[in-house]
Amino acid sequence: MRIGVIGAGNMAAALVRGLGEPVLVADPVAERAASLAAETGGEALEANAYVADRADVVVLCHKPAQLEEVAEGLAGRARAVVSLLGGRSLFDLERAYPGIPVYRFMPNVAAEVGRAVLCYAPGSRAPEGPEAEVLELFGRVGTVVAVPEAQMEVATALAGCAPAFHALVVEALVDAGVGHGLAPEDATRMVVGAMAGAAALMDEGGLDPKEVRRRVTSPGGSTARGLVALERGGLRAAFQDAVDAVVRGGAPPAGRP
Repeated sequence: MRIGVIGAGNMAAALVRGLGEPVLVADPVAERAASLAAETGGEALEANAYVADRADVVVLCHKPAQLEEVAEGLAGRARAVVSLLGGRSLFDLERAYPGIPVYRFMPNVAAEVGRAVLCYAPGSRAPEGPEAEVLELFGRVGTVVAVPEAQMEVATALAGCAPAFHALVVEALVDAGVGHGLAPEDATRMVVGAMAGAAALMDEGGLDPKEVRRRVTSPGGSTARGLVALERGGLRAAFQDAVDAVVRGGAPPAGRP
């Protein structure tokens, strides 16, 4: 299956690097398209329409606000479309690309290392197209989780945006360690390693997050003191606010599905 990519920004780059196979790429910045295509032996094309003409599936990685503009240029050319556009619903996509299979994904940048979580919602014509091949393709860069369309915005917050949230936590802990005299590179290794270990306990070890926290925390101990400080500082509320902000920002206007 020949893959075409419209847009060569961060998410497109993560996907292409994770797939590690030649793709067709178009981007308004020709140099950026050429650089990304060259990484896997692909080809940069001068126009989006040329990508659609030669690709079996077109992956939309451009700015969400450009959906209708890009779709107009691909009308009658695209055979099937995969959207990675945040905040653009299946309703939007199927209106922009009527009559062809549409697949909506929300990945994250960990696709670059094959560890992404990819939330997936199929369009109404999905079974008529290469759905099995599309799912196999995206399964190469991480774990595909089927999500009802109505829950895609909260899924975006938890899977798509969460790497940035986690990275902010790492930054904050590293800064705190440096403030107490650790070298930045040592603090970074400690924090990243601890986070990876906790994730492995929950993912590979099957532990509930509360159980991980319980195992680390002794009554009156140092971890307990730190957790109390985090709770008093409003950590849970801050994460709730972050998820709420993502969901509100991606919700369709009133009256639209």
